[in-house]
Amino acid sequence: MAISERSFPALRKHSPRLRWLFSATLLAAVATGAGSAHARRIASYDGTWNVTFATTSGNCSASNTFPFAVSGSRVSSAGGGKVTGGIRRNGRVAVAVRVGLSHASGFGRLAGNYGAGRWSGVISGDRCSGSWQATRS
Repeated sequence: MAISERSFPALRKHSPRLRWLFSATLLAAVATGAGSAHARRIASYDGTWNVTFATTSGNCSASNTFPFAVSGSRVSSAGGGKVTGGIRRNGRVAVAVRVGLSHASGFGRLAGNYGAGRWSGVISGDRCSGSWQATRS
């Protein structure tokens, strides 16, 4: 459905300034609505995620679980260590984790209340890598 001044016959009787004001208001309303929808899509991942890391290569612990927090497009720590990262509206996530001298980075995807991906890093001096799985609590 196209909205124009023909949709509102009363506008035809008024000055071009009023028609311009109507058009600008309509454009602002449409732009604001699109921005809100974008924010709602990103916010759909908000919450605490319990992430289990499984080592498939290297001399590191077989598995560890840590809580991460998602708020908007940001990923941060919900427990120990420093976690920085981001999430796109399609669920694609990338993070970096640092605890003392150990550090790792990972990427993957969240969908609904679950997620999965790959990670790699240096843990206690050993280069390791593996996979991760996440569930939203």
